[in-house]
Amino acid sequence: MFLNSILVVITDLAAGLLGNASFRRHFHLLLSSLLLFGPLLSLWVSHYSVFAKRTHFLYRVFLRSGWGWTCIFVGSFVFVLSFSVRRSLTLSLRHLSRLAVAGGLWLGFRKLLCLLENATGSCYEPLSSTLELASGTNGDQPLLLLREGETKEACVRSGMLWRGYEVSEDALLLCLCCLLLAEETAVFGPYLSLGGPSGAPLRILFLFCVLLLSLWVFLLLCLLAYFPQFPTQLLGGALGCLSWRALYQGWYRHGPSWYCPGRPGVGLLSTQSKQEETSDTLCESNAKEIN
Repeated sequence: MFLNSILVVITDLAAGLLGNASFRRHFHLLLSSLLLFGPLLSLWVSHYSVFAKRTHFLYRVFLRSGWGWTCIFVGSFVFVLSFSVRRSLTLSLRHLSRLAVAGGLWLGFRKLLCLLENATGSCYEPLSSTLELASGTNGDQPLLLLREGETKEACVRSGMLWRGYEVSEDALLLCLCCLLLAEETAVFGPYLSLGGPSGAPLRILFLFCVLLLSLWVFLLLCLLAYFPQFPTQLLGGALGCLSWRALYQGWYRHGPSWYCPGRPGVGLLSTQSKQEETSDTLCESNAKEIN
């Protein structure tokens, strides 16, 4: 009973924050500020920290499979929330289709960025130490032999150096996942205020989503501070923010139809006629506030 009370208090506070209009209006500005000024933290952070190693547990387990973790927790939350309200599998699948759209967009970006890197980059092989001494070059800046006809994957796998035009996939993924989590979980606050059923399983899933959102923001800050790559990270984050704007502030605002899944919460906050009217007003006010 005591643990359930703590769960209710924590989830109510988190739902109130994520559902707040000011938070939703300015969250993407927060991410933009991190992308712009986060690399400056590299002047103060310690490069001997555990987060300065790419082999860190959080990087290996969460960052490399960030989209999978996002789909698991957000998908579970969206499905349980939608199905517990309306008991309609069709409606639940319609809301889950937003994740499928974002996933397809993420895979498409990965493919395009891979083609861009292979088209603009080249593979280089460092000269051996003996050749460096014979040529009198400085060991800090060894000469490189160009290897033609290599892809980035094959070049890195063979231990060579790849130089080309890159866009940070990590920054793109983290920004997209953060904005997606903020949008999909923001509906929980209005849902609770309308008296929707909120058992422990639904609250626990919501809390997991909040913790995952906090983890993605923390990992984004770590990447910017310990592995600054300007402007590749800025470009990756910009693509993530543009993807969110095109989906949630563009396409999804057309309303639910055969070609559009609609915004989060549409069709869920209308179990009674009064709630139905309030839900429509809420969706309209949120759309105006975000604009």
